[in-house]
Amino acid sequence: MSDNRPSPHPLSWLARPAARTWRCAPAPAPTEVRAFHAALPGYSPTRLVELPSIAAELGVGRVFVKDESRRLGLPAFKVLGASWAIHRVLAEHPESAGDVEAPGHLTLIAATDGNHGRAVAHMARLLGQRAHIFVPRGVHPRAVAAIAAEQAQVTEVAGPYDEAVRHATEAADAPHTVLIQDTGWPGYERIPGWIVEGYATLCAEIDEQLAAHAVTSGPDLVAVPVGVGSLAQAVVTHYRSRPSGRAPALLSVEPANAACVLRSLALGEPVSVTTGHTLMAGLNCGTPSGLAWPHLHGGLDAAVAVTDADSIRAADRLAGLGVSSGPCGAATLAGTRAALTGTGREERRTALGLDANSVVVLLSTEGTDANPHATAAH
Repeated sequence: MSDNRPSPHPLSWLARPAARTWRCAPAPAPTEVRAFHAALPGYSPTRLVELPSIAAELGVGRVFVKDESRRLGLPAFKVLGASWAIHRVLAEHPESAGDVEAPGHLTLIAATDGNHGRAVAHMARLLGQRAHIFVPRGVHPRAVAAIAAEQAQVTEVAGPYDEAVRHATEAADAPHTVLIQDTGWPGYERIPGWIVEGYATLCAEIDEQLAAHAVTSGPDLVAVPVGVGSLAQAVVTHYRSRPSGRAPALLSVEPANAACVLRSLALGEPVSVTTGHTLMAGLNCGTPSGLAWPHLHGGLDAAVAVTDADSIRAADRLAGLGVSSGPCGAATLAGTRAALTGTGREERRTALGLDANSVVVLLSTEGTDANPHATAAH
């Protein structure tokens, strides 16, 4: 993997017309994953909200927002992946069940920009395990406190997300520890793969909910926020594994200060970028997941980078329409606005195959409780 390649010009949009014909294998055992989540206390599908005023603003037929502000007791979607991966890990360590002081008890380790670490800590507490979470610079103190409130050990790292991942990986070499990380690299792919599998539940819910809204042929565009790309991998897998039928356009959205996927797609290979400060803390990642990369490279139709100001404006707009969305979740509205409006919009709309009748789904992956930056910015 190349490191920190300089960009001669700021890059904020990239279209890839061949992606809609790319196909991949389906996700393994989505029915089993869905049944597992359905059996968890407090499970119910998160809501899919139709927003006609946003559709009018964007010049499309219908816009729906998948609202992940309340998911299994947490204010973000990440618990879907963390819970399934931890379930699979503990199934291989039956000796870890029971007393927290038992000899076989595990410590679950993760690096996080906020939501993933809180999900790992939450599941560890519920299942009687320990958790040790590494947090990079830039994560809001209230988000760090929320992880600690799950009875996790929290180590704050002075460097960026990639450095926190390195610290977590080193800590997981100790006895009775397991790394539960949502980014993969050569030699570390199975657990990140389980995390991606867990996100299949979100996609299955969207299918059912769109059908209930009389959208039987599926969406025309799905916009997904991207950090390392694990959720995007799940979305690509869901829509690009279908042998027939209409394939939607898939749009990734990243912070302008951490657009590692956009930059990698432009170069045709995964590269690392130097990240800066962004209110979209959960997306502040400098390196795409090696596990996700083949799916991102093959199946994303377009990528867009947005500013913090764009994301905050989008969060405010969603709040006014009754949707609680933090900066990461609102990034999809900001990115879709950037793609479908403004100078050059006709070329971008054509690249995405959209018209005045198109159906758009925006994934809002966190509520405002997940990322206090949304309110602190005002």
